[in-house]
Amino acid sequence: MTESEERVSSGKSWDEFCDALKEAGRVVQSADAPSDAFNRAEGYRYLTRMLRAGLESFLEHGDPAFPQLRCPCHTTIKMGADNPDNYYQSTSLDPQYEYKITGTRGTVDYLGFGTVINRYSTGGGMKTSGYLDSSELNLDADGNLEVIVSQKEHAGNWLAMGPETNSLNVRQTFQDRINEIPADIVIERLGAEQERPQPLTAEKLDHGLAGAARFVRGTTQLFENWSESFLPTMNELPPADQAYCQSIGGDPNIYYFHSAWELADDEVLVLEADSIPDCQTWNFQLDNWWMESLDYRYHTIHINKHTAKYETDGGVRLIISHTDPELPNWVETAGHNMGTMCWRWIGASEHPPVKATVMKLADLS
Repeated sequence: MTESEERVSSGKSWDEFCDALKEAGRVVQSADAPSDAFNRAEGYRYLTRMLRAGLESFLEHGDPAFPQLRCPCHTTIKMGADNPDNYYQSTSLDPQYEYKITGTRGTVDYLGFGTVINRYSTGGGMKTSGYLDSSELNLDADGNLEVIVSQKEHAGNWLAMGPETNSLNVRQTFQDRINEIPADIVIERLGAEQERPQPLTAEKLDHGLAGAARFVRGTTQLFENWSESFLPTMNELPPADQAYCQSIGGDPNIYYFHSAWELADDEVLVLEADSIPDCQTWNFQLDNWWMESLDYRYHTIHINKHTAKYETDGGVRLIISHTDPELPNWVETAGHNMGTMCWRWIGASEHPPVKATVMKLADLS
């Protein structure tokens, strides 16, 4: 009997998994995290969401020999200021293999493929090893695409892997979700046409449970620490540390602004960008303390280049408030009094500052 077989048969794998989840839950009680029941309830729900993401990644879809694109971040699994304009996809990779992505481009405004070294499970973030976006893609006459993913360079659409690459990330960024058509893509390992995955083994279960538990702890701690780092710039919106953003999986075509916000019931936060640079797109979003985007299914918690109403001079003013100010570009707090926030310039060569001002709702004009 192997070590993993003994661990699974005795129940030790499961016991250690449960103990690790209990330990991961301590992040909700972090000293600088909000201690009220509402924010802690969201924190514990966040842990359940990260657990679902971890199990999907490490147990259900962790075999790079048979990759499947899945959506790891959506309306009920959120992390790291997930972009409400994005449709995210990912899969496991192994640099010893070569892969092929095929499908239709669709009309979605932005499509980006990134190979990454994903170390979220150990708290080490995510480093991009290769990137290819829609502006670089060659399509056939019918709008079909084919991308080879490998360490060795290929002619045509090629996405590079490095010797430590272990994942593929796909970002589809919409300006108008209702009318734009998403890319419809699949991935396959080259040479695997006649092969089939092996049944579940004790080793796969043992390693999958351990990986999922590490992911929950590493990811939640990573982003809680990041939220705490925003406290000195509360209700301001300065440029983020761009190198750090890239080290945890940021899109290399994006310039980020991050901070925290907190508003009394009678206060609003006004954001003003006096000039809009020439760019693929831009957006702003409101998040909770755990860096989850607020519920955009039922609330307007973000504004982008397409949905914004502009000033006569070409600038834009956004209003974050608890109630409708009856003015353009209202961003709803969706029942929250504090959280984090993010502004993105996407594909811009210039990155103008964003002014933030707190005022009373009664003084807003």
